[in-house]
Amino acid sequence: MNTKKTRVEWPTLWLIVACYLVWIIGIFAIPLVSIPLAILITATSIALHSSLQHEVIHGHPFASQRVNAALILAPLTLLIPYARFRDSHLAHHRDSMLTDPYDDPESNYMDPAVWATLPGFVQLLLRVNNTLAGRMVVGPLIGQMCFMLADWRAIRAGDRVVLRGWLWHIPATLVVVLVITSSALSVWAYFCAAYLGLSLLKIRTFLEHQAHEKSRARTVIIQDRGPLAFLFLNNNLHVVHHMHPRMPWYQLPDAFDRNPNRYLRINEHYSYATYAEIFRRHLFRAKDPVPHPLWPRG
Repeated sequence: MNTKKTRVEWPTLWLIVACYLVWIIGIFAIPLVSIPLAILITATSIALHSSLQHEVIHGHPFASQRVNAALILAPLTLLIPYARFRDSHLAHHRDSMLTDPYDDPESNYMDPAVWATLPGFVQLLLRVNNTLAGRMVVGPLIGQMCFMLADWRAIRAGDRVVLRGWLWHIPATLVVVLVITSSALSVWAYFCAAYLGLSLLKIRTFLEHQAHEKSRARTVIIQDRGPLAFLFLNNNLHVVHHMHPRMPWYQLPDAFDRNPNRYLRINEHYSYATYAEIFRRHLFRAKDPVPHPLWPRG
């Protein structure tokens, strides 16, 4: 399998340019026609931008990570520093720790002992968050609060790396806010678009990983090739990405198609055919419990 990086990965570079162009059109031109349409288009560009940030974290489109980061560090979501996204996501790629309530920064599972101490209304809210509808409606708020609280605790404990990530975030956010306030889209409408963009991303992360004794069986394959797969840059083929994290987004479908049974055998058929199937099965029904069902591990 050839995953050698070319000097410039043109599909990724042009998609970054197109993403920013759509974002600019969404906040400057479309509001003159329709505010709801502007919110939808802007939200889509924000979700795509986050997917492109994920590509950059894994070394695309240039060999230089400084150049890559400069292309994509603009915080279109406003509240998520690129450096913090980068560091937490790379920590997530330690596959032996996937779904670990403590060592996987992207885990949605909790230690059962901690879960048992939570008030009933908090448990109810987290159960709602474990349905796809709940993840899209309240998930961005819950995720942001937990993320910021954990970083605040780290900063208070003296973690300078986390502090530096937030300090770099401030000027980058001010530039984005300056552009927004000079656009035709109001600030409240932009916040709606940013929240909707995060909601779209929650569709991707909803069931990327499951609790399983074998680490190789914790990562999903969603064989969808539709608009959501493109918006998520083929990360629906998630086990392929975890096995080949340096492979660019546009090579993932071919890698899977060359030997689908291999990947399905590796992840023990943790698989869905389409995102439509996921909506049918899990829109109002949780995929699994909030407390980690296999915790503590032996």
